[in-house]
Amino acid sequence: MEGVVNTAESKSISSPEHMWENVTAQLRMEMSRALYETWVQPLRPLGLRNNVFVIGAYNDYARDWVESRLGSRILHLIEGSCNEPVKVKFIVLDEKLRDKKTTIKFSEGKTEETSENNNDQTGSKRKTMLQRAYGTARARLIQPERGMFITNYYFKKWLPILGHSASAVILAARSMCYWNPMTGEIRNVIETEMSELAERAAVSVRTVKTVLNNDLVKKYFVRYLVRRVMTPNGVRTAGISLQVRMDDPLTPEDQEASGLTEEQYWYLPEFEGEEKDDEV
Repeated sequence: MEGVVNTAESKSISSPEHMWENVTAQLRMEMSRALYETWVQPLRPLGLRNNVFVIGAYNDYARDWVESRLGSRILHLIEGSCNEPVKVKFIVLDEKLRDKKTTIKFSEGKTEETSENNNDQTGSKRKTMLQRAYGTARARLIQPERGMFITNYYFKKWLPILGHSASAVILAARSMCYWNPMTGEIRNVIETEMSELAERAAVSVRTVKTVLNNDLVKKYFVRYLVRRVMTPNGVRTAGISLQVRMDDPLTPEDQEASGLTEEQYWYLPEFEGEEKDDEV
């Protein structure tokens, strides 16, 4: 196994064991529980050598995912515990260590690896399932971690009302946004083009215009504004701004039956205005 070393070669740097504990404690606070358990918890600190901190990942995909998305943050956190510059290197764990809880004991003059069978730990089956789902070449293309939240209610109740074209446009608009129901983080105001939205929804630009001016779509799902810019030749259009509702509202029928009224203005004040077809 690559990279297991002692601290004698870099005495000015804090204990690697403590450094990794600080890193994981901070990441646990910054990330959702699902992301932390999927990507960070399976990582193994393998040691420090010549100012290079080596971290083991479960497989190639997990290594690449962590390195591209968390590498700079992990490096920043490790450097915060050091008195001199360090580098971080991510490698794939040896096969014999992948299903074990592996830690490194850092002692004076030597390092010692200890492993513990992880099969009986709470949640180990779930972690293994997540690693299998996310850790393949197929998953690298599909990117299941970038899924979009859609309820069965939407398909059962809204699809028959809206129709397939309007549903495709709404879902395409949502795919351009971001929403984490667990943390509440949301980015649902975007700038785009009618043509881009049409391409994502696999419909025509004319269909997109019709959908965006549909009363139900405007009231419950998507609001839009035409962006205009001043040029030497006068004002011209420069695409559209969308505000997209990311959760699924109750249908008008279910609102009446349940007595639960949907919020009338879920969108920002600037999206209250009406747009005309000839302005798009």
